[in-house]
This record gives sequence, C-alpha cells and structure tokens, in this order.
Amino acid sequence: MRRILVAGNWKMNASRAQTDTLITGLRNAGELTCDLAVFPPFPYLSQAISVAEGSQISVGAQNCAEADSGAFTGEVSAEMLSDLGASMVIIGHSERRILYGETDGVVLRKTRKALDNGLIAVVCVGETLEERQGGKAEEVVGAQMSLLISELTDADWKNVVIAYEPVWAIGTGETATPEQAQAIHAFIRGLLTERSADLAAATRLLYGGSVKAANAAELFSQQDIDGGLVGGASLDVDEFLGICRA
Repeated sequence: MRRILVAGNWKMNASRAQTDTLITGLRNAGELTCDLAVFPPFPYLSQAISVAEGSQISVGAQNCAEADSGAFTGEVSAEMLSDLGASMVIIGHSERRILYGETDGVVLRKTRKALDNGLIAVVCVGETLEERQGGKAEEVVGAQMSLLISELTDADWKNVVIAYEPVWAIGTGETATPEQAQAIHAFIRGLLTERSADLAAATRLLYGGSVKAANAAELFSQQDIDGGLVGGASLDVDEFLGICRA
C-alpha cells in the first residue's frame, strides 16, 4: 500500500521568521495520516531541519549539484545536503528545466548523486501547454522517464518519487482535471510496469500543479495519484494542512 505523501515546495520564498512559523504550525497540527515533507530555500534548510526535529516532518532541498565537490560557485552537493540532515531533494523541477536548461541527462546525474548520498529523489516530469495541445503529453513525459527507467536499478527506485507537474498548471491557478492527472499518472505507472510490476506498485507518483485544499481530495482519490507536490499553498499553514487532511 503506497502511503500518501504531501510535499511543500516553498521555491524562492520565506524568511527565518516564516520558516519557524510554517514548520511550528505543521508540528502543532498533531498526527497526520499522510507523510509530510517541506522543501525550503537553501538559506533556511538548516533552520527547518532543526525546527522539524523529532516530528513527522521530513525536510528536503529544492535542488542539488551534479558534482560531489569542486570549483562550482553557487552549487550545493547532495553530500552537503545529507551532511546537513536533509532527507530528500527535488530534482528536475520544470522551472529548473526551463529557466536553467536542465536536460534529462542532468536530471539522471543529479538523481544518482542524491541516491548515492542516501537522499530520496523527488524527480519531476511534465509537459508544457503547447506540448499538451499538440497531443504530445505522453511523448514528452515518456522521454523524461526513459533514462530513469533504463539507468536506475531496482534498489535505486526504492528511494525515487516521481512528481508529474503539467507545466501549464503551475502557479497559473489552472489545474488538470482529476481525470487528466490520473491519465498521465496511469501512463507513468504503465512505463514502470514494463520494467517491473513490483517496482511500479511500490513507486509513489505525486501530482503537482496548483494543488489546493479544495481539490486535493478529488485528486488524491485517483487510483495512481499518491499525493501532491504543492507550491504556493504550502506557504499557508491552514491551506497546507487542509491538503494533508484531504
């Protein structure tokens, strides 16, 4: 049975005070029936880990480098994240792919670094509006999944979560219908099944695209949707908890 995971990607938002308020608010909510994770910006990562210590809240980073160390000004390695106490990392978010040119090869290399350092890799895939309107959603997502499926081992996949995020529904207020989201999640599950039925059954697939408390229950009730990668709504404790309780 795959346990629901609700993950909050804060993106380039928050402050020291907000970090304390957000995580304390989640801690004070009591026991939740889903797994819960937050991904603050790098400057607040250590603080978030400290405030979340001893709770059910996992803390991860929003990105990691392809390299272990060296002359890479501004980069943060997976080894550093692990050393700090992070347990997860988001890789290949659409904003990284679009704004910073991250390719599927880069995503694979970063995923391997994360796994090599004991982190759970939350790997993002998804199509743009133009690609969806052109009937290429499955083609695009399939290509993004291809290297991961062919290159990662079964042992690797135990620590991989896939987040499907239709790029056209991120920060726009638009949301894929539950049926649209389920269709792509089922497609991804099918790709994994071709590799291994057991692997497919165990891998959690998250939906990311303007998830809110109002639509979370309907989205999460779909057969192949195992939670959400939440953006803006994760910066509001009550809204985020509403998603968790859904």
